[in-house]
Amino acid sequence: MSKEIKGRTLWRDLQRALLIALLAVVVGLAVNSQLLWRVLSGQTLNAVPTTVDGSTETVLPLPVELAEVRELQGSTTLLIDARSRTAFAEGHLPGARSLPRGKEVAGVGALQADVPLSTPLIVYCSGYDCNDSFALAEILIAAGYQQVRIFEGGFPEWRDAGLPVEGAQP
Repeated sequence: MSKEIKGRTLWRDLQRALLIALLAVVVGLAVNSQLLWRVLSGQTLNAVPTTVDGSTETVLPLPVELAEVRELQGSTTLLIDARSRTAFAEGHLPGARSLPRGKEVAGVGALQADVPLSTPLIVYCSGYDCNDSFALAEILIAAGYQQVRIFEGGFPEWRDAGLPVEGAQP
């Protein structure tokens, strides 16, 4: 009798496992239905990212540390603040230009009008947990800027190091 109970328990567990696997397949197909539809209908997929010049090389912005930002400050390097205009007005790195995330379409056009594409750019925002600087840097690279870097520590690291800040400070 014990073997019969173990057999039923094993069979029930196997049925549950198969049901879970089937549900996982159904959910996977539902989540990826648009992609599946595109593949089945013969539409092409852009699997390899391309750069502005059409090459398949992916260019990502490189990080820059506080010491290097200090060293490059005042040179031909332009600092770009990706934070909101309000945050920029409350305080920003000296000489920085405001280009808030969400307003980058018009802002990049204005930037291109008076800043050559060969100008080194350092983009920053509100610190390590802020992704706006990375997203904006990617947009700037796609717009043709060749030397774009990210100051991941951003305004908080600069301010906390006791370095000079422009704008109204608390």
